[in-house]
Amino acid sequence: MVSCAFSAERPNVPAIRLNPAALEFAQQLIREGRVVLDGKGAWAGHRPSPREENEFIRLHGLGQYAKWHLGIDRRHGEETKTHHKFPFGDFTALHRCGLLAVKARAHEYGYAEIETAADELLSRIEIK
Repeated sequence: MVSCAFSAERPNVPAIRLNPAALEFAQQLIREGRVVLDGKGAWAGHRPSPREENEFIRLHGLGQYAKWHLGIDRRHGEETKTHHKFPFGDFTALHRCGLLAVKARAHEYGYAEIETAADELLSRIEIK
């Protein structure tokens, strides 16, 4: 049985929720053509390293970092890296392999809202 983590304050509400700003940003990236149409399994090589993440945060702040993550983990403070889950790009473009990873992981852990968002984004880039 698959289950997702729940918020301690609100036990019936999943702790990790969809980040609407990131969804909107991902849609914008698609409209702008800032998409890498890579294959399944490529995310391990394309995902930003912790050092790259830290440098991006140093240069652009956590607000910009958040836009690249479809999930928000309410168990962690907003001003922390751990608040942001389900990355989908490399800080320059959306990666198809990143969305495939998001969709698979969201499905695995029961985050239907995030899985659906990733699936919808994938359908948009596959139409283009």
